[in-house]
Amino acid sequence: MTNTASNKTALVVSAHSADFVWRAGGAIALHTQLGYQVHVVCLSFGERGESAKLWRKGQMTEDKVKASRREEAHAAAEILGASIEFFDMGDYPLRADKEALFRLADVFRKVQPHFVLTHSQKDPYNYDHPLASHLTQEARIIAQAEGYRPGETIVGAPPVYLFEPHQPEQCEWKPDVLLDITEVWDKKYQAIQCMAGQEHLWEYYTRVAQQRGVQAKRNVGITSSKNIVYGEGYQSIFPRVTGELA
Repeated sequence: MTNTASNKTALVVSAHSADFVWRAGGAIALHTQLGYQVHVVCLSFGERGESAKLWRKGQMTEDKVKASRREEAHAAAEILGASIEFFDMGDYPLRADKEALFRLADVFRKVQPHFVLTHSQKDPYNYDHPLASHLTQEARIIAQAEGYRPGETIVGAPPVYLFEPHQPEQCEWKPDVLLDITEVWDKKYQAIQCMAGQEHLWEYYTRVAQQRGVQAKRNVGITSSKNIVYGEGYQSIFPRVTGELA
């Protein structure tokens, strides 16, 4: 595919080190293939609550688990074509102070994203996820403020898309964007396979992608290709501004 967006960027904020792969790996691979520079921020490694397989091995320490999850996430990001950094804020619970908020606002300023991907605003099964969502949106607002670090280039108004939670109905998440990721599914699945600590989710997120692919195929316009097999769903927060509704 020809690069068409070599000067464009995107930011993905992931609560744990695997979330960006399950929920947005297709979008990341697709946009890096289009020429976007995609940057992933992992707020935590998911070392406590999302690494059960590693802990069951015995003789594990938190540092060893973190190192393993870091390695997995780095490998996945490399496959998807994204850069990645880790805030190491801890999980279960994930908590953010003003320093973390400003640190993320600084990432917004540095990346200048054309769009942002993060978690749903509600999740009764995992409070780390909505915290990451709210932190992302607040950092975006701060990065837009002229009075924050005066003299720096402020952020515009990049659209924010919430990727699919594990149980969307309970999270009041409803997709209004269906992204065709068929062309890059192989890359996403390779990245999924990097997540050895959560192998039980590989098949689950394959089924999710197939389901969203079916739904996308049913909703494409008459002039669009219907060769859609895999998809990802997103919920937008802000209205789309356009001069044409087609």
